[in-house]
Amino acid sequence: MPYGDVMNARIRSEERRAEIVRAALEVIAERGYRGASLAAVAERVGLTQQGLLHHFPTKEALLVAVLKERDQWDAVPDTQWRVDLLASLVEYNAMRPGIIQTFSALLGESVTEGHPARAYFTERYQRVRANMTAVLRTAYGDRLPNGLTPERTAPLLVAVMDGLQYQWLLDPESVDMPGAFRDFLALLGEE
Repeated sequence: MPYGDVMNARIRSEERRAEIVRAALEVIAERGYRGASLAAVAERVGLTQQGLLHHFPTKEALLVAVLKERDQWDAVPDTQWRVDLLASLVEYNAMRPGIIQTFSALLGESVTEGHPARAYFTERYQRVRANMTAVLRTAYGDRLPNGLTPERTAPLLVAVMDGLQYQWLLDPESVDMPGAFRDFLALLGEE
């Protein structure tokens, strides 16, 4: 096969994989991971289940691709984060309810033993807590105004961010996620 044809086939395959991942995000957001079937994802993109398996050989492989895609959207070098910019992240998340819903559904399901995303979320939270510790240490040094260390405050900061997402998803009219997060930052000493 000529080189140009090989490249075109590769590009079409990558585009199809991206389309499948987007469809999987939608199906998982609607039904949760356990309720999402490969058949439902395949139907959404106009493939047979066998055709989908050509691109993703297992449901777990598709889940990993979905999680990696989500991480790409949120990829920001750790060195660019500052405490005051975290409010911007919360505002950004408020503009993408479908992504937040998918993330939250997967996170909730992943706490069960044997869930294929459990290791992913465990490692992700270790990394996020370490990043938030570094952000807090840069902003406040070894002690925050409330007397806690960055290591003790980081899990609280992450819990507030994720907890607000759940409350907002359940009742967006009553929960001002960005406003509530700014209120939390005020407790830390940010203005």
